[in-house]
Amino acid sequence: MSGPLSPRSLPQPGHLYDVAVMGAGLAGTELAWRLARAGGDVLLVTQALDHLGNLYGPTVDGADFPPGSLFAAVAARMAPDTDGWTFHRLLKAEVEATPGIHLLQSTVTGVEEEDARLTLTTWEGPALHARRGVLAVGAFLKGRLLIGDTMEEAGRLSEVAYDFLADDLARAGLWLVGAEQEAAGVDGAPSYAVRFLTPAPEELDGFRVRRFEHLYALGRCTPGEHTYRSVLEDAARLATELLEVGA
Repeated sequence: MSGPLSPRSLPQPGHLYDVAVMGAGLAGTELAWRLARAGGDVLLVTQALDHLGNLYGPTVDGADFPPGSLFAAVAARMAPDTDGWTFHRLLKAEVEATPGIHLLQSTVTGVEEEDARLTLTTWEGPALHARRGVLAVGAFLKGRLLIGDTMEEAGRLSEVAYDFLADDLARAGLWLVGAEQEAAGVDGAPSYAVRFLTPAPEELDGFRVRRFEHLYALGRCTPGEHTYRSVLEDAARLATELLEVGA
């Protein structure tokens, strides 16, 4: 980030963060951790703190987390076949102990750009302000989960979709296109498919969302195939970019 980094803060209403990360899955959690460790004042918003850093699979066995990532550091302290819930618990504790990360359980419903900052609106009411914002909401932009003949408004089992945010981005002129992913059944749970919206490739210049000056996209909000390794490596690259351009 250009110039002095923001001092570590105890945010009050109206606080201006360096970066607001929307979504605390693999991509968002890794990005927030890297920015905070570099001295950034980072807001990490998730719809459910109990899902922070959730993995796609039930264990870390064969996950291939890249060295130097938060996920690799946490996995190194565990047996390879340790269950995903234990991993999540240890990861959450590490994030909570990282100075500069401000965790907020909330649902972002809109993004507005004015002057040199973004304002995020939420279901719960308080407006959130940041110099830069990052869409890291994965398969949750108007996500629809299909199990057999049943459809649920969710990006993952029991995790509600971001319908209002998708509608707000579309009203701002952002071209959203459909995508789909399959999730295999685990431990007796059925397999399912998720259909969701994501910015069209033409809307992105690298990680930056062209239609906005201060908004970026990461993880499944960007084109291509995504693995644990690729998403975490992209988070590292975006962290470097944000630190270089300033926030």
